[in-house]
Amino acid sequence: MTHAEDYRRRPGFHGWRHASARRADRGSDQGLQVRRLGDAYFDQEFGEELDRVFKEKFDLLLGRKTYEIFAAYWPYYEEDAPHGGIAKLFKDIKKYAVSRSSEVDTSWAGSVLLRDIADVKRLKQEDGPNLVTQGSTELVHALLANDLVDAMSIFTVPVVLGGGKKLFADGSAPHSFKLTSSRVSPNGLIIGHYERGGEIKIGDTAVDSPSDREVARQERMKREN
Repeated sequence: MTHAEDYRRRPGFHGWRHASARRADRGSDQGLQVRRLGDAYFDQEFGEELDRVFKEKFDLLLGRKTYEIFAAYWPYYEEDAPHGGIAKLFKDIKKYAVSRSSEVDTSWAGSVLLRDIADVKRLKQEDGPNLVTQGSTELVHALLANDLVDAMSIFTVPVVLGGGKKLFADGSAPHSFKLTSSRVSPNGLIIGHYERGGEIKIGDTAVDSPSDREVARQERMKREN
């Protein structure tokens, strides 16, 4: 389970694997499995760390599929229900949906349609709150590829499902992140909050005098490549 975040005006990204997996067919075995997994591991620590993500002012930045799931769910959720605070929070903020499709229904109050990653870049240059991205795997891949991610919150559940969508895909811009805080829940859930840490640092592990076998190995690799 991951939580990614794309801050605007202090660019970054929040989106968790549980949310992105819900974009799958709700009747599929995998979709049901992931939703039940999130419910099973939701405990006090989990809730407190999610509250931490949402404590600062933010707007939502979502891919089309995740936006459509949110728009079909949160506007109809009762604000006096157990998680009604999230419904009210989402109602009061702006929701940016990124999609090239002309068939996106943005009638959810406060919704704005962005056409491409260039629109996201322009948005990030404006004054305003952070941009938080949940789910939206394809959008997250584009944000990472364009080096637009400033912060990440990653929730790791100790379960192997055997399949799913990748958070980090080929093409992500190389960049280091530093751990700003972490927490482990009694359920085994590991939460890590990260912020940009600069360029990647690689140590020099070269041997001063490589063995004959190592020299032969390097020569063979050159020939094979």
